[in-house]
Parts: sequence; structure tokens; C-alpha cells
Amino acid sequence: MTNQTHNAGPALVTGGAGFVGSHLVDALIDRGQDAYVVDDLSTSTIDFLNPKCEFIEVDICDPHLHEIVAKINPASIYHLAAQGSVAVSAKEPIFDMKINVQGSLNLLEATRKLSRTPRFTFFSTGGAIYGDLDATSLPASESMVATPMSPYGASKLAVENYLRVYGHLYGVDYRIVRPANIYGPRQNPHGEAGVIAIFSQAMLDGKQVTIFGDGNDERDYIYISDFIEGVFALTDSDNSGPYNIGTGYGVSVNEIHKALSELVPSDTPPVHGPPRAGDISKIWLDVSAAERDLNWATTTSFKDGLRETVDSFRQVQR
Repeated sequence: MTNQTHNAGPALVTGGAGFVGSHLVDALIDRGQDAYVVDDLSTSTIDFLNPKCEFIEVDICDPHLHEIVAKINPASIYHLAAQGSVAVSAKEPIFDMKINVQGSLNLLEATRKLSRTPRFTFFSTGGAIYGDLDATSLPASESMVATPMSPYGASKLAVENYLRVYGHLYGVDYRIVRPANIYGPRQNPHGEAGVIAIFSQAMLDGKQVTIFGDGNDERDYIYISDFIEGVFALTDSDNSGPYNIGTGYGVSVNEIHKALSELVPSDTPPVHGPPRAGDISKIWLDVSAAERDLNWATTTSFKDGLRETVDSFRQVQR
């Protein structure tokens, strides 16, 4: 059975000015929902925000968040706002915890005091939460014991556990998404996360790209539109998760560079830098549970997704 009553009221998206959040806001508006965005713009921009949404600039750790959430009284909450860098979390674990754990609890406290029970969807991690697995343990399944190897992964797992507690004690209606590495148009090409965006922009600019380590690290990369459809498949269901939303196979950094070189011909070979602290070597996700329970599957090939991404960066340059 599918429960879509939460679609009737307003949606609140934390981190909604970011890459994934702005696409989610567009999709919510396309579905006929009023969308409210909460974002502190520390790592995002309002440039891509849908003009039909209402934007509120605020940190999720701000005590005034309670008043904002109460005023909106959302029927659904999509919680994306986070400190999203594994490398930053390794350098500043307390900073990571304050945003990812305390900020999430601040939002959950605001949520449980509402006059209605919204559907609360938490965007966890499908990579850092499982830790460094050997080849025999891949693809990573939701049934595995999560053993994160970075403060970032630990903070996401902590919030997953808090959600179960809030569901048990306070009746919070939650969903947990464990995303693969999401890529596509609007991703920040100047950050330290999002290798496809970073490489695409650098190669279009004729600059040399840096591969951390030997380039054989493998990740599960999912195109943004496929990911959004997976999120809605979960939120429209009666399943709480966690559910992996990915492709089910890994792609190495070297393979990404080679594929992009066919789309953006370059005579400049990449350089190799040292591996980054906290990074894991190989991870791709078992998505069979989402396919079975949510009747969802990816539809965009990696080749097509790369082409769409590169084309979007070309258009921005014009």
C-alpha cells in the first residue's frame, strides 16, 4: 500500500540550495507541492533555486529553527543539510558532529512538537556508513553491520539511530535514504567532493586534474534524476528503510577520467596526489531491496549521465 497524504501539504527541504536539494525542490514543485528551503548558504548558492519556492536563510543549529518549522508546519521534511566532506570530518570531527548530529537533533526536536506528523526523510550516506569492505563483502547491503571509518560516516549513523529512537518514543514518521555518489548538472566543480563535476570543469578549462591515490578507488555513481525518483519511491511508500539508492556497481576514478577524456579531449595527463584521510577504497551498493520493495530502478546509463553533466557545464561557460 502507498501512503501519499504527505504530498498534500507543504514540503520543507533543509540544504535545499545545494546540488541535490535544488533538484529535489524542482521535483517537489513539479509534483504540486509548496516547497520551503532552509539553508545557511555556507556551501551552496541560491543561483539554482526554483523561484516558486520560499527561501529562508538559517543554520539548522539555530534555536530559531523551531519557530520557522512551526510556522511552515510541513507535511513532509527532507533533511539534506549537513557537513558533507569526509576530509573535513577527519580534520574537524567536533565541527562535523555539531552540524550533522546536533543540527539534526535540533530539527527533530522541532519536528516532534508540530501539530501534525510530517514524513521526515533523512539523507544518510551509502558509502561512508559501511566502512572499508573487502571485495567479498560487496556490494554493500543494508543488512550489514555499519562500521564507518570516518567521523562523517559515524555522524550519519548516529542520526539514523536517533531517528529510530524518535520514531519509537515520539512517533516520528521517518524514512532513511542511503545515497550512492550522486552526480549531474549543478554540482559544485570547485569543492573537494564530486569528482565528476571537478574533473568535468577542469578538463573543459584545459586544466590538469589531480587523482588522489592510484585512481583505482571505486564508487557507486548515480545520476541525479534517477536518485530523486528513488527518493520519491521511498517517501511514497510505507517503508522506513534504510534503503540504498545507487546503481549496484562500482566505477574507478581512472575509468571516470578516461570516459570524460572521450567527451572533453585533452592532451594534459592527470597528476596523482596522496590518498585523502578517511576515504575508503571500494564501495558500491546492493540496491536489490529498493528494486524489490519500492519498485524502483535506475534508467540513466553512466555514459549518458556523464554526457548530460558535461553538456550542462559547457552551457554555463557560454
